[in-house]
Amino acid sequence: MKATSDWLSMHARFRPDAEAVFDATSGRRWTYAALHHEALRWAGRLRSAGVRTGDRIALLAHNRAETFALLFAAAELGAILFPMNWRLAPAELRWQHDHAEPAAVLVDAAFEGVLDGPTLSLEDGPGDAIARGPGAELSDPWLLMYTSGSSGKPKGALLTHQQLHWNALNTVLACDLVPGDATLTFTPLFHTGGMNSLSTPLLHRGGRVVLTRGVDPAQALRLIAEERVTLLMGVPTIFQMVADHEDFAGADLSSVRDALCGGQALSESLLLRYLARGIPLRQGFGMTEVGPNCFSMPPARTREKLGSVGMPIHHVAARIVREDGTRAAVDEPGELLLAGPAVFGGYFRDPEATAAAFDGRWFHTGDVLSRDADGFFRVRGRKKEMYKSGGENVYPAEVEAVLDQHPDVAHAAVIGVPDPRWGEVGNAFVEARPGHEVDADALLAFLDGKLARFKRPKAITVGTLPRNASGKIDKRALREPA
Repeated sequence: MKATSDWLSMHARFRPDAEAVFDATSGRRWTYAALHHEALRWAGRLRSAGVRTGDRIALLAHNRAETFALLFAAAELGAILFPMNWRLAPAELRWQHDHAEPAAVLVDAAFEGVLDGPTLSLEDGPGDAIARGPGAELSDPWLLMYTSGSSGKPKGALLTHQQLHWNALNTVLACDLVPGDATLTFTPLFHTGGMNSLSTPLLHRGGRVVLTRGVDPAQALRLIAEERVTLLMGVPTIFQMVADHEDFAGADLSSVRDALCGGQALSESLLLRYLARGIPLRQGFGMTEVGPNCFSMPPARTREKLGSVGMPIHHVAARIVREDGTRAAVDEPGELLLAGPAVFGGYFRDPEATAAAFDGRWFHTGDVLSRDADGFFRVRGRKKEMYKSGGENVYPAEVEAVLDQHPDVAHAAVIGVPDPRWGEVGNAFVEARPGHEVDADALLAFLDGKLARFKRPKAITVGTLPRNASGKIDKRALREPA
């Protein structure tokens, strides 16, 4: 049995003329029948290039519909698609390329010559020959995605067919996906958020993906109206950019019934702007290695449980534990462990890292969360980000959430830095909302009575915050000079 390529063949059989992907950059629309045929043609070209079962297929390209065709071509051959992060420096790309050792490298016109060695041009198309392959088992890897590398070299997470299947089913149940749904995917497909938060679940369900090359707020607002987009997904930075655009107030957003936000904490001010437009923007939580859809917030409780990521969704088990492995009490911070069929297949060529993170059932996320009496989970920070000030544990996410409450602050990031008296103290970096200015002294005064004194940052820097490829604030870039 072919574990995944039947997604397209089944839809091509029963709903051949239903639209699967609209590539807004090229203007091309792909039905399920056309996308399935294109995948088989790419499988033919890749087989002729020597790709066999278990091989990696590297792809260095901006968002384009061919990425989905290549994903299902890889499934047909039992190979692994490796979408490369084109935002990386050439040396970083070369390291990942050498580590993955792909059997074939496909590039679009923008990246010709970036990588050493032979490449196949996407612009040449797949050719006319089709190939049907052995498919794959559910336990086989389907995608290779490198983590952002917040510490040391990035790790290559192997996302299995099982993981994508169960993530799709979980998302169908958590978001009530139907074939009439459409999502706007403007986040990069080399990141699990762009590929797997809503895109692959909708292709599994028979829905539609509206794909753009990147985030253009004016284009996004226009496409939402023209394409009757029903679901959105992004990080707070993206939702902030869209909300700050001059067209936001008057845009037709009537088709949008759900919007998922992840990667960072969602501020109350941003939530209220979307609620005012009738969109229940809700916080979620996941990662490349699990899901990525693991938690969901019931839309009716979005405002009441602001700051929470919701509750675990179907077929995801979650546990919060202390350092000694015992279960944490209600509202007590601890490390989040996740289990279920949507857990990844390990780190590529890194058994030590796999063993350190995954004990065979539970994946140790390294994230610190707490669970309230109603069963709602709240992110407190990363284990590695926690610092001790005067012997007290400080979780940056808690401080950032209070900073985000200030009306002039768009985004905040806090890191711990050495201090001769207290051991460590907090440094806060904040980015002002468009048209606003942040006064550091006034912001420190704003924290009075809202945080314990040991949690208050000792310094505040105002400026533009660096971000990584997924759009999250890059704390590593802040930490290095600090």
